[in-house]
Amino acid sequence: MGQKVNPIGFRLAVNRDWRSRWFASKKEMPEFLLSDVKIRGYVKKKLQLAAVSKVVIERAWNSLRVTIHTARPGIVIGRKGAEIEKMTDDISKMSGGKQVKIDIVEIKTPELDAQLVAENVALQIERRISFRRAMKKAVQTTMDFGARGIKIRSSGRLGGAEISRAEWYREGKIPLQTLRQPIDYGFAEAMTVYGKIGIKCWVCPPEEGAPERERPERPQRRGDRQDRGGGNRRGPGPSAPAAAPAAPAAAAAAPEAPAPAEEPAAAEPTAV
Repeated sequence: MGQKVNPIGFRLAVNRDWRSRWFASKKEMPEFLLSDVKIRGYVKKKLQLAAVSKVVIERAWNSLRVTIHTARPGIVIGRKGAEIEKMTDDISKMSGGKQVKIDIVEIKTPELDAQLVAENVALQIERRISFRRAMKKAVQTTMDFGARGIKIRSSGRLGGAEISRAEWYREGKIPLQTLRQPIDYGFAEAMTVYGKIGIKCWVCPPEEGAPERERPERPQRRGDRQDRGGGNRRGPGPSAPAAAPAAPAAAAAAPEAPAPAEEPAAAEPTAV
């Protein structure tokens, strides 16, 4: 019961590719594997603020190609390419003096990348934002960009509680057992003062060729600002009598009738 497998490894050779593409003998295998781990750790640490999703490493006879998938290529390149040159020299030393080439691939929609979504939630939790608020916002943003489904799971001492627990939110569909669905998976850790909090994210991307869905308009609710004026908000009911028509302007502007003239007072009799 509860057998779980990494969605990316489960789909290798079906619709996913390896992140380390090289062949080695039994003697060179441990050395190359350790070198890949060090290179990935160096790149992630060096480019913490560059939104790096994944690092693909390819090896040839005496050369090494590192492909960095990032949402902020300007930070990776640096001013006049200074950052790229420094990283090339450092990776060359880590790989035993081999010739290194670094390629950069820009991620057009980071909101649909599971790794970047998980890292974004982890960053907000580190900044003491409520984990529920961060997770719900990430779910809503991803769905607004046309994803067919998303699931986020956070576990650890959520909110600084004494006993660790796990909470998750899901929207749409996440068919983990359907191999033809290219489910994207990401994992990140938030380093808080009360311990680590792990965030897992599963994203079912939109279908290829599907039109990008526009952001839905917010439904108007009772009590919005435009309805906050005085007066009867409900309007006349079905049984309310119709209002009497206004008097015509001509009648309103008609002159008033002249007042009747006063009768002259009777003259007093005079003594003879």
